[in-house]
Order: sequence, then structure tokens, then C-alpha cells
Amino acid sequence: MSKISIVDLEVHFHIGVTNEERARPQRLLLTVDMSYDFASAAATDRVTKTIDYFKVTQKILRLGDGRSWKLIEKLVTDVANLVLNEFYPTSVTVMVKKFPIPQASYVAVSLTKHRTTTGMIKRSSWGIP
Repeated sequence: MSKISIVDLEVHFHIGVTNEERARPQRLLLTVDMSYDFASAAATDRVTKTIDYFKVTQKILRLGDGRSWKLIEKLVTDVANLVLNEFYPTSVTVMVKKFPIPQASYVAVSLTKHRTTTGMIKRSSWGIP
């Protein structure tokens, strides 16, 4: 299966467990891997036959407008659902990197979700059937 990746997309979202932490936007890096058969796009050289990564990026950047999250686990789930529901990859893996601990390079949470043959979303990496 082919894959389209957006690596370390920098966003500034309001996120954190405490009100103080959510008061100011925090820098996060998001990586989105989308499994998608883009053979038709490669054969025709037409962006309409693939996932437009620019459109995916714009949607993700706007996701934080007027919103906040307490947990990066919730954010990673929201991004995965957005990509699956609006761009229809076979599967999506999202990783969110946050920089709250000075002694660590970053803290990361990742989630993989697959589209089933019925069009429903299946959570695979959390072990939920």
C-alpha cells in the first residue's frame, strides 16, 4: 500500500490538563501518515485522484481555532477522525509531539485507525474492537 506523509507539521493549539497550561497556545508537531492507493494519480498525474496533502494540512491547522484540549490523546484521536472522515485513506496514523518536560526531547502520543470495508472506523492501536 502506498503512503502519503505530512511530517512534523507545526501547530500552536491550546492544550494541557490545567487552565494555566491551556491559557496560551503551545507548540506541537503533528505527523500524519495516510495509507492510500495512489496508482491512479500516478498514472494520470491528477491531484483529484489522490489525497491532497495541502487540503489535509489546512484542515488540521484550522482544527485548533476556538478549541482546546486537556489531553494529547484526545487531540490525536480528533485529528485521526478528521482525516479518515474527510479524506478517506485506508488507514491513518497520527503522532502528536509535545514539549512539556525540559529534560526530554518531547512527549509523543500516536494512534492508528483503519477504515473498514463498511466505511466504519476501527481503532486498532488501542486494542478496541
